[in-house]
Amino acid sequence: MNRRNFIKIVGVGAAAFYFSGCGLAANDDKKISEGKSMKIVVINSSPHSEAQSTSRYLAQKFVDGAKSAGHEIFIFDAANEETHPCRGCDRCGMDGDCIFNDAIQTKLMPEMLAADLLVLVTPLYYFGMSAQLKTIVDRFYSRTTKLSGKKSIMMATAWNTADWTMEALKNHYETLVRYMNWQDVGQVWATGCGYRSAVENSEFGDAAYKIGASL
Repeated sequence: MNRRNFIKIVGVGAAAFYFSGCGLAANDDKKISEGKSMKIVVINSSPHSEAQSTSRYLAQKFVDGAKSAGHEIFIFDAANEETHPCRGCDRCGMDGDCIFNDAIQTKLMPEMLAADLLVLVTPLYYFGMSAQLKTIVDRFYSRTTKLSGKKSIMMATAWNTADWTMEALKNHYETLVRYMNWQDVGQVWATGCGYRSAVENSEFGDAAYKIGASL
């Protein structure tokens, strides 16, 4: 792993974990949840199977950690549910039902509105999020105000190892956090993980678990 790559948790009261190629350092502080059970929505967006996907592996490790801390988890499979991209018709008025009565509208949106924390999980495709995740993000439009003010986490996997590999996606995520008035409480940028055994043998899975367990 390139020594400039790292995993971090940020935010008020968060525990912090850093990987810099030379071990793990942890600073335990007040939990984000303040000891209460949180409702967490995890959005998987890889088109690959659970057995093959590198990003789904990170998501499951996070879920295992979060469940160990007593949090309630809802997982949405953006790649295998019926979804439609936003058409920009403004029928929703930014605070109403979408014209598409699909899985985003009926399954995901109610869970997101009730959630304390949203976890976005994606493979890196052409230095951005997958089309499956971008479809979900664009559909935030129908409930922009009500989805604001939540906590969020971003996890991504990539084959590349260059220090700039995740730069565009990281900037996109942090801009989204700013626009949605979210509190970012974790980021995992798993470079050098182009196939399942690579991510399984890396430190990224353990970090994803610790992020979940530390909430």
